[in-house]
Amino acid sequence: MTANTESKGGLDRVLVGEVARVTEAAAIAAARLRGRGDEKAADGAAVDAMRRELGKVHIRGRVVIGEGEMDESPMLYIGEEVGIGDGPEVDIAVDPLEGTTICAKAMPNSLAVLAISERGGLLNAPDMYMDKVAIGPGYPDGILDIDAPPADTLAKLAKAKGVPVSDITACILDRPRHADLIAAVRKAGAGVQLIPDGDIAGVIWTTDPAETGIDIYFGIGGAPEGVLAAAALRCIGGQMQGRLHPLKPEETERAKTMGISDIRRVYAMHEMASSDVIFSATGVTDGSLLDGVHFRNGFAETETVVMRAKSGTVRRIKTTFRMIGTKPKSFG
Repeated sequence: MTANTESKGGLDRVLVGEVARVTEAAAIAAARLRGRGDEKAADGAAVDAMRRELGKVHIRGRVVIGEGEMDESPMLYIGEEVGIGDGPEVDIAVDPLEGTTICAKAMPNSLAVLAISERGGLLNAPDMYMDKVAIGPGYPDGILDIDAPPADTLAKLAKAKGVPVSDITACILDRPRHADLIAAVRKAGAGVQLIPDGDIAGVIWTTDPAETGIDIYFGIGGAPEGVLAAAALRCIGGQMQGRLHPLKPEETERAKTMGISDIRRVYAMHEMASSDVIFSATGVTDGSLLDGVHFRNGFAETETVVMRAKSGTVRRIKTTFRMIGTKPKSFG
C-alpha cells in the first residue's frame, strides 16, 4: 500500500520511522567489522545495508549526497534513484559510515547517517572539502562569519553566552591543515577538542554544550558531511556557514556541472538544508552522541536519534533486534 503524504510533495510522518530503520541496518552491518582495521570493508557493508533498506521505503528518492560520483562508486552515488517509487519525491543525503577510520579502529563516535528532504531541499554538493563553522541554538544572528579571524568569532560567542573566552571550547578535526587554526583558537584563549574523524557529530555536539563541552565547530571537512550536519541543525536549531574548498581545478569544474557557478559562495544553514528535513543517525561505536551497536546473546541493540525540522521533534530510539546469523531477523 502506498504511504500517504501530509501534503502534496511533503514528507510523510511515517518516514520518521523508516529512516531510523535505514540507519539502524547500516550501523549493525558496519559494527560487525569494527576494530578489524579494514575501512573499505566496513564502509561497504554499511552501504550495502543502507541501500537495501532504502529500496523498501515508499519514496521516489534521489541521492544528492552520496558515496561519490556515479563513475566512482557502485552504490548510493550522487544521482542514484532509490525507494519503491510510489511515495513522495524526496532528496536524500547519506553517509552510511561516518568515521570509517574510527570504526576500523573501534574508536568513539562512528555513526550511520541519513537525511531526507522535500525535493530540492538539500544542497547538491560535490564530493570535495568544505570549510565550516557552526554553533548551537539560542544565540543571536551575526556571530558567525566564516571569513572572520577565529578570535573575533570566539569573542562574539563568549559575549553572547555571558562567559569569558577561556570558558569556550572549539571542536576541530585533528589534521595538519588545521595547525594554524588550532594555534589561533588557543591564542585567543579558548580550548580545543581535537577529533580524529566524524565531523557530523562534531557539529551536532555544539547543540548541547552543557553535555558535550563543545561550543563551536571550526575547520575543513567533507562537503557531504557539511550538508548532513546542516540538515541536523535545521532540525534541532543552531547556525552554520559553509564554503566549498576545492583542491584542484577538476573539482571546481565538477561543481559547475552540478549548478554551482560561484565556488567561493558562503552557504548558510538554511541554504544547505532549505525545507522540511528528517535526519537520522545510529551509533556504530559508543560515543558522546549515541551508544554504539551492542551484540548480546543473539541480539543487536542500537541507539538512534531521529529529528524533524517541521515539528522540531527529537526522538531517541533504543531498539533490540533478534539476529539470524549476521543479519537482523527483521527491520519491520
